[in-house]
Amino acid sequence: MRKPLIIDCHGHYTTAPAALEEWRKRQIANLNTPALGPKPSELRISDDELRESIEANQLRLMRARGSDLTIFSPRASFMAHHIGDLETSKTWAAICNELCYRVSQLFPDHFIGAAMLPQSPGADPATSIPELERCVREYGMVGINLNPDPSGGHWTSPPLSDRHWYPLYEKMVELDIPAMVHVSTSCNPCFHTTGAHYLNADTTAFMQCLTSDLFKDFPTLKFLIPHGGGAVPYHWGRFRGLAQEMKKPPLSEHLLNNIFFDTCVYHQPGIDLLTNVIPVKNVLFASEMIGAVRGIDPETGHYYDDTRRYIEAADIGDEDRFRIFEGNARHVYPRLDALLTRKGF
Repeated sequence: MRKPLIIDCHGHYTTAPAALEEWRKRQIANLNTPALGPKPSELRISDDELRESIEANQLRLMRARGSDLTIFSPRASFMAHHIGDLETSKTWAAICNELCYRVSQLFPDHFIGAAMLPQSPGADPATSIPELERCVREYGMVGINLNPDPSGGHWTSPPLSDRHWYPLYEKMVELDIPAMVHVSTSCNPCFHTTGAHYLNADTTAFMQCLTSDLFKDFPTLKFLIPHGGGAVPYHWGRFRGLAQEMKKPPLSEHLLNNIFFDTCVYHQPGIDLLTNVIPVKNVLFASEMIGAVRGIDPETGHYYDDTRRYIEAADIGDEDRFRIFEGNARHVYPRLDALLTRKGF
């Protein structure tokens, strides 16, 4: 067996040049007077600035940790779909997606884009389709980030199983792209963004799918639930039991042809549990670096988000390790697989 490519399916542009955040602050300051706000053309970030922001950060760590390729999307907490209205989100998403595309063009061997959608509370998900199509057809992006809670922690949208979302799913199936189900900043003080809201959403998304027959309607639809699936692997017995009480098929049939989990779990026992409980075919390598947890674990002396170490140390065979590092990503992201095939991988 050849050495696997190390494909990190969960990367965000958290190190974008400061001009991006300054532009966003001006946009937010003029929500009530958008005509006075900044125009997209006023955001000027050079290729050299992009290179510096990547080479000194993500690419430096990828090289140090032995990662080959990152699926790269806009910073999750910056999506902030609860801010402004649909037009606000359309403009902001287009800007952020273009930057990720430019990074993928500057470093084509190391980054491939995934799109942020211009969601907004109360907006029809179909309004995100033009940006989705643009990112796939023009930018060659291989996936999207889907926010199940554009309200930012108040959960005002219908569940993911509701027909409200179906136009978006139909386009995903047509284009053969998966969605990482990823919320953004919490504006609800009860839910810390990265310590509670993200993990709550991961668990909630799984349960919304469990209680429904969504994948009967969309048998090829694929969701990637990040952060190791939130509470799902730890409470796998609970979810199996609930499905049984609801007269649903076993989870292996009901959900695991369509739902996958990443390895953004920042300690060895957590990864061990994930790979023991969840079938390896449903686990994709990811680190989310440089992200929510950036420090060094004093118990190990290594960075918490250096997740390759955990996969290497897990009690699994080489074939399973290959699937986690490369094979499963190529299955879940068919457009990525096609790109790598064209490159001879």
